[in-house]
Amino acid sequence: MKFLANENFPYPSIKILRDNDLEVFSIGEESGGISDIEVLNRAVIEDLIILTFDRDYGELLFKYRLDPPPAVVYFRLPLEITFQEYCFQKSTQFWVDFSFYAL
Repeated sequence: MKFLANENFPYPSIKILRDNDLEVFSIGEESGGISDIEVLNRAVIEDLIILTFDRDYGELLFKYRLDPPPAVVYFRLPLEITFQEYCFQKSTQFWVDFSFYAL
């Protein structure tokens, strides 16, 4: 499996995934500022699973019926904590709580 971290996906999480031998490409590192449609197209062409906190991908895929990538992993955090606090709490764990939408 190969992953594409959306621009809003935090670098510390990308590093954790890479440190655990997962192949993760990063929009923030490679091509920041591109549109969600461009991210989606890259994921489709390169057969990448999108990692994101952006719920717009659901609209692009289901409302506008754009071609789907292998999957979109949509992360949500409890509203009462910041992302930094969440990462600190999970820093010793590899698996993170998330909603997974296979397409």
